[in-house]
Amino acid sequence: MRPMPRFGVRWLLATVLMLLLGGTFFFCEYLIYFPAILKCAWPRVEHARGGGGNGIDGGPPDAPPVRAMVLSDTHLLGAVGGHWFDKLRREWQMERAFQTALWLLRPEVVFILGDIFDEGKWSSKKHWEDDVRRFHRMFRHSGDTELVVLVGNHDIGFHYEMDWFKLQRFEKVFNASSTRIVTRNGVNFLLVNSVALHGDGCPICQSVEKELIRLSKELNCSLQGSGVGCEGTQVYPPTPPIMLQHYPLYRVSDAGCTGTDAAPPGERHLLFREKYDVLSKEASQKLLQWFKPRLILSGHTHSGCEVLHDNKYPEVSVPSFSWRNRNNPSFILASVSPGSYALSKCFLPEESTVIGVYTSTGGCLLLLILAHCLWMKGLLQCLSLCLLGKHKSL
Repeated sequence: MRPMPRFGVRWLLATVLMLLLGGTFFFCEYLIYFPAILKCAWPRVEHARGGGGNGIDGGPPDAPPVRAMVLSDTHLLGAVGGHWFDKLRREWQMERAFQTALWLLRPEVVFILGDIFDEGKWSSKKHWEDDVRRFHRMFRHSGDTELVVLVGNHDIGFHYEMDWFKLQRFEKVFNASSTRIVTRNGVNFLLVNSVALHGDGCPICQSVEKELIRLSKELNCSLQGSGVGCEGTQVYPPTPPIMLQHYPLYRVSDAGCTGTDAAPPGERHLLFREKYDVLSKEASQKLLQWFKPRLILSGHTHSGCEVLHDNKYPEVSVPSFSWRNRNNPSFILASVSPGSYALSKCFLPEESTVIGVYTSTGGCLLLLILAHCLWMKGLLQCLSLCLLGKHKSL
């Protein structure tokens, strides 16, 4: 039997290596998101005719629940602190995860709970425009899905850094006030600019608090149906709101948080700082008294947590959507009707899994190349011995 030509062996090896590399790349950068998100499903919620849902400004009381996808803390890296490879890797992960989720889950509305950008608090006009362009590319969506964005401290700065220019620049990009009510199918979603709830009377703080008081009055009038001072106010569906904001309401720490997406055990007992890690006690109580929300959804901590305030107001902290902030990003799927709601969590592929697949592939490639070299060396030695034997026989 004639040995395979060296040229043919090399082509065969090159073909195997290319298929292995291409298959691994396609799996890790495209396909891996499908099995992860296919595990997720919209939670089922019973259609509650109670809870005051009478179809005002939103549809009949038995209207189908709103399907809302909630994510947080995307932190698109900026020009100052973002390395180009880090930006490429994290943004590609979020883009593929988001686009796959839209295609498979078809949410009606997507809420992003602030810290959209990592350097919005100090970015120049040019860098801001570049960050916005990348955001719109990554989180593109069809007209069937509404994207609602909340403001975070990295978007306009902490309280001592924010100003009207940064706030209005953010609101202009997303074409809406940072404090408002979004109503869908009889459900009120209250969007709160929690960065401005510092309570020290700053101009932006005063403006946001004034707007919240107005919205509280209008919601209470809608719940009561009528009352003194309710003439001419905006009418909303008569149901308590779902409150969304960047900062969590006040809690001492994450000590009571559990689950695979909670803060690492060594960090759960670290005390939170008011007005920095969480809202102040005063601001938290004001929001609860003004709106009596049936659910609060917040971000900022990058970790998951469930808290019950005053034994009746549940809050869910939504983890970061980016690999840069955690190994196992996730988002919330919420089915919300006027009288009830249900939540489920959808985990994205872990970054360590992707790294492990690439590492294993690299190891396989090295073994194949090594085996090829050893095999070729042995074949050459065999041919040399054969030729030498024929020469001696002559």
